[in-house]
Amino acid sequence: MNTADTTQRQLTEIVLPGKVEPEGLRLRRRPVPAPGPGQVLVAVEATGVSFAEQQMRRGRYFDQPAFPFVPGYDLVGRVTAVGSGGPHGLEGQRIAALTKIGAWSSHVVLDAEDVVPVPDGLSATEAETAVLNGITAWQMLHRKARVRRGRTVLVHGANGGVGTLLVQLARASGVRVIGTASARHHDALRAQGVELVDYRTEDVPARVRELAPGGVDAVFDHVGGRSVVDSWKLLARGGTLVAYGSAATLDDEGPKMRPFLKLLGQVWLWQALPNGRRAYFYNVWAGKAFSKKGFRRRLHADLAQVLEALRRGEISATVAAELPLSEAAGALRLAESRAVAGKIVLVP
Repeated sequence: MNTADTTQRQLTEIVLPGKVEPEGLRLRRRPVPAPGPGQVLVAVEATGVSFAEQQMRRGRYFDQPAFPFVPGYDLVGRVTAVGSGGPHGLEGQRIAALTKIGAWSSHVVLDAEDVVPVPDGLSATEAETAVLNGITAWQMLHRKARVRRGRTVLVHGANGGVGTLLVQLARASGVRVIGTASARHHDALRAQGVELVDYRTEDVPARVRELAPGGVDAVFDHVGGRSVVDSWKLLARGGTLVAYGSAATLDDEGPKMRPFLKLLGQVWLWQALPNGRRAYFYNVWAGKAFSKKGFRRRLHADLAQVLEALRRGEISATVAAELPLSEAAGALRLAESRAVAGKIVLVP
């Protein structure tokens, strides 16, 4: 595809203009850009709604850009054009990519080195459920906690986008899973072998101690606040806490960096304690600033593992809803309702 052909076409994208309610999102059209040297143009087939976008619309994501911008943390699509010096073997391939922003669009230009081929046999929607959520779950379980077969873990929000994949990856590895979720999700999770705690009606720490008197070997906590302190106390000796969010502070006022810095400081303090337990703050982008090559190598290797597990049926795609990109406001409202299980997918 040449530059003239590209710029004659129009793309559609969703713009977050400022701190607005979901209905304040704007739809914008502009010419489709041409890929530059080492870049590819991707026709987006599916993109997702994540917790990051919920934070961004409130101005609460710790390193979001200045308004206005196009949100969208990950995507699956087909490469329709390759810039000079790029790998022309990618043209026509279905790929997946992490973007942090920009994916809520019909077309996106990416560095060729940042895209990961999607195996044949997976639809765009299926693959999309496992991009951000899959890489997060895989790296927390296998690179941070390194939980072995026969061990016990606690997954907060076991019905969520990351939680559902954490549960499946852990169970596939022979790990016992205790999960927190509201009662409406218990039957589906119980069918996957999860031992449930209703965070709305039960004392979570007390109930987990009943289920695992000696403590758990790992906790995956996206809640933050008081929850992360309780999670640390629930660890067995040698156990690992992986904190990866601060959902409890979503609607807090004040500086957006405060919850992040408080959580990071708490984790650093626990890391310094000589008590045989470990604590990490997980961020999918960690390490990129120091070694882009190493970051890309890990991303490619781990996302390829997740997508292959999905293709083989070892994990399954949990789609909470699939909506047109033009209905991004409704999709964001649905995500913020906390009433769904799995990933909400937008289809341009």
